Amino acid sequence: MRSHLQLGPLLGSGRTADVYALDDPEDGAWVLRRYREGYGDAPAEAAVMEHVRGHGYPVPRVRTADARTDLVMERLSGPTMLEAVAAGELTASAAGTTIAHLLTHLHTIPPRLSPHPTARVLHLDLHPENVIVTPSGPMVIDWANTEEGPPGLDWAMSAVILAQVAVADDDPRAPLAHTMLTALLAPCPAPPLLRALPPALQRRATQPTMSSHELELLTEADKLIRTLLS
Repeated sequence: MRSHLQLGPLLGSGRTADVYALDDPEDGAWVLRRYREGYGDAPAEAAVMEHVRGHGYPVPRVRTADARTDLVMERLSGPTMLEAVAAGELTASAAGTTIAHLLTHLHTIPPRLSPHPTARVLHLDLHPENVIVTPSGPMVIDWANTEEGPPGLDWAMSAVILAQVAVADDDPRAPLAHTMLTALLAPCPAPPLLRALPPALQRRATQPTMSSHELELLTEADKLIRTLLS
């Protein structure tokens, strides 16, 4: 059952969820992320966010998670990283470097559940639209895909997401994505990423939100990543 919240305006919509302001005059600095039918696990997502925040990672505070669909969290001030790059407030190279730093930081955090000695918390969807550039620094949102496992998989997923845009001839963001990808890969551990690249590509290929055009770009995305790492 969904919680009875006083919803404010719709702030944004993604492929699987919508974000609303909360109409709470006494405590208005919160938003509701509401998953659409068949998507999301809000309590699990909230638990991971609180875990990494407890280790100093930059994520919004979580207030409540109701059933599988509703996650109430801190409302952040600032543009997404992609919006900041488009507005000229941040260079594409700096954006890629920042994502690399965020991945490196995340992989210093021990897992909540896995007993495996090399497992770490993984975001698995860390790209410029899931980073909010706040006055106090970048904050990472949208932890719906989070798992625990080898860090190379996290690097590979971020690389594939950027590479899909970078190889799209019909996408005006392609040059920016190429620059971001180059900066992302510069400090990354290449062997673990390359080992994780096939499963990362498979994960993207089986995501139900991928369009047929996006799926067609995966082969070229794979080639670009391997070229940049060679």
